[in-house]
Amino acid sequence: MRHPPRSVLLAVTGALALIGSMTVTAVTASGAAPACSVEYSVTSQWDSGFQGTVKITNNTAGVSSWQLAFDFANGQKVNQGWNAKWSQSGTTVTAANESYNGQLGTGASVSAGFVASSSGSNAVPTSFKLNGTTCNADTGPTDPTDPPAPGDGTAPVLRVVGNRLVDASGATRRMLGVNRSGGEFMCVQGRGIWDGPVDDASVRAIADWKANTVRIPLNEECWLGLSNIQPQYAGAHYIDAVKDLVAKVKAHGMTPLLELHWSYGQYTGNSAGCSDVHASCQKPMPDLQYSPAFWTSVANTFKDDATVGFDLFNEPYPDRATATTTQAWQCWRDGGTCPGIGYQVAGMQDLVDAIRGTGARNLILAGGLAYSNDLSQWLTYRPTDPAGNLAAAWHVYNFNTCANESCWNSTLAPVAAQVPLVAGEIGENTCSHGFVDQVMKWFDDRGLSYLGWTWNTWDCGTGPSLISRYDGTPTAYGAGLRDHLRALNS
Repeated sequence: MRHPPRSVLLAVTGALALIGSMTVTAVTASGAAPACSVEYSVTSQWDSGFQGTVKITNNTAGVSSWQLAFDFANGQKVNQGWNAKWSQSGTTVTAANESYNGQLGTGASVSAGFVASSSGSNAVPTSFKLNGTTCNADTGPTDPTDPPAPGDGTAPVLRVVGNRLVDASGATRRMLGVNRSGGEFMCVQGRGIWDGPVDDASVRAIADWKANTVRIPLNEECWLGLSNIQPQYAGAHYIDAVKDLVAKVKAHGMTPLLELHWSYGQYTGNSAGCSDVHASCQKPMPDLQYSPAFWTSVANTFKDDATVGFDLFNEPYPDRATATTTQAWQCWRDGGTCPGIGYQVAGMQDLVDAIRGTGARNLILAGGLAYSNDLSQWLTYRPTDPAGNLAAAWHVYNFNTCANESCWNSTLAPVAAQVPLVAGEIGENTCSHGFVDQVMKWFDDRGLSYLGWTWNTWDCGTGPSLISRYDGTPTAYGAGLRDHLRALNS
């Protein structure tokens, strides 16, 4: 999708009258000193809500800004707070420093409070992270291990053979699963790294749908740690968070598919998503200044783990900027100076070269024009891959131009006859699944791959959302994909 909906920050409500009082024992560390500690207390509780406080202690090097994150287990909702900027997305609560209390030196503490609504149970959160580091843990800062060696888990190593994806044994494989949005927009908006929880339970819920692939959209400025991104969401912090999610996806036997979604470069022409030069929306093409560097870094990070796939660029649309289709496809492949686009473009060949230049031989996907909905000349302009491990990516929603079997037969079938075809995003904005049912049947009949957009708890009317809760509770739209995947694997 071009514009994932922003998770709306909770509005501050008026003061609530406290009824009764109860204190929950604080969560504290034991054993060796943790990197940080959090004491969580419920100071008052009433029928429909409660008041809580957190005391954060930093036991490592001082920081100039901080953000605490934790999850509620019983549907609690933060309504207002003090001494921190409080927000909530799904079950995940975030408290970020105010301008006056961002400095947190070694051994220093800060306290903040909130009022929340609740119904029934009110379990104490069990895990807290300060700037991405797990608190109340004897092992100190979170340090995800380097990617494991190829094939050491249950996730398969996929490679291209003719027009099929095959595993190490030569058996044909299909990529069937979901997208997990958030990594492309939360960091650039200064609100975190992921939208909602990415703990083991939430990833297990994806696997419970019988998905075998999770596509993970990323932001190049956050990965590269550029200066406009808040430090706690940038560079090593961001990369470690991605590595951690990749490891969780693999642990459940699913293929992680990393994808460049939002990129640098100012574009204000036809169909512009924003006027910002920064990576805050979908641009028509990746930029030559940063996108090859992004893929070089990503490839170096995962080149020893061939279970990880790379999707070059979410939804190119140079056709909206250029005068002719030929110019658009040439821009798509070769980049450089493209008519109608004011920045130097990285073509798909540039990105393939960046990845292969590291020695990485991982599977690569490349989407076509018209927000990856047009593959009509993909075979003519496809980039050269010296590793021979390149597949075509395609996106379709009920409102796209190529959204019927006639178009699929004429433009997709010829591509699928020569290379593997992966529908990296399928969805509809009707909050039902009649259209994606048609897409899945067409792809099933031909043994092709598809991934639903998206495993996030948004309003399905503003962006196709598969779930209403991160435990895997589906929306009416998501039920179609869930039931279909389970039927294929029954």
